[in-house]
Amino acid sequence: MRTCRAATAGKLTAVLATLVLALAACGGGPSPRAWAASVCEALTPWRAEINKLTSSTQQQMTAQTTPAQAKENLVRLFAGAEDASETARRKIDQAGVPETEHGEEISTRFQASLGKVRDAYGRARDTIDGLGTGEATAFYDGVRTAVETLNKEYDASALDTSRLDSEELRQAFDEVPECR
Repeated sequence: MRTCRAATAGKLTAVLATLVLALAACGGGPSPRAWAASVCEALTPWRAEINKLTSSTQQQMTAQTTPAQAKENLVRLFAGAEDASETARRKIDQAGVPETEHGEEISTRFQASLGKVRDAYGRARDTIDGLGTGEATAFYDGVRTAVETLNKEYDASALDTSRLDSEELRQAFDEVPECR
């Protein structure tokens, strides 16, 4: 009798484990509204940081500093933008996959876009870090080229949220307070 009960308990445990795994695979992601709120909570401080860094970069480009000072400041600014972009990308990853049609693809596109932005800032930082500061004109020409490349890469990485493959998510982004 004991053997029969143990075998039955073992089978029941296996069936329950399979059921739990199947249910987990079938969904359980955040609702479109919850996901949109998480995304906007990740992007709001990122946008503020990028705006601040952009303004600082523009000021740096016109400031009366030595090329060495400008280089140090610009490298720090672009490293900050790179870090802010990675932080936002990680937060979107942590938000999970929205419980909607094409949710995995949409989440992946958001993360990929921020990854491209992060990488663009990293390349700009590396380019400026590699510039010599002995000749001011050559240095600032190099900075201008690096910033132009950054702007092109940044524009190319933009995610068009109007093209989301989910009406539920489009509506959620329009409605949740975190996205306003």
